[in-house]
Amino acid sequence: MKTTRRTALLAATVAAPALAGAAATDADKVVYHFDDTAHQAIKGLRNIRNHLDVAPETRIVAVAHAEGVDFLMEGAKDAKYPDIEYAPLVSALVARGVVFEICEITMKNRKLDRSQFVMDAQFTPSGVVRVARLQQREGFAYLKP
Repeated sequence: MKTTRRTALLAATVAAPALAGAAATDADKVVYHFDDTAHQAIKGLRNIRNHLDVAPETRIVAVAHAEGVDFLMEGAKDAKYPDIEYAPLVSALVARGVVFEICEITMKNRKLDRSQFVMDAQFTPSGVVRVARLQQREGFAYLKP
């Protein structure tokens, strides 16, 4: 009996640091999906901020397409609260590690140019393909504000 308990104790002692290290580096991954600036931008940016306040190690990618790209345009302001400009909110989240990606198909269909968007934004060939791949291939949780 003593040998079994010692073996179990030794195994737990050896495994504990490895498990603790795995938990520390196994951060959550979340994709936030924006397709309607008017209904999602303020709420989504607030959700992301709150998310990081509680779980700062979370890897977050925000993907925008269709009318969801509008909040990432230079000088864009909230229609309901016109004193709120989106760019500083986006920059603050980028400083915390959030990646904002804009759909190039949307840009082409709406005849938009990269220069019209905030400098913090990145671009992806297809917003919906990017969301699907982040979920399916990279194990990201899906949130739509």
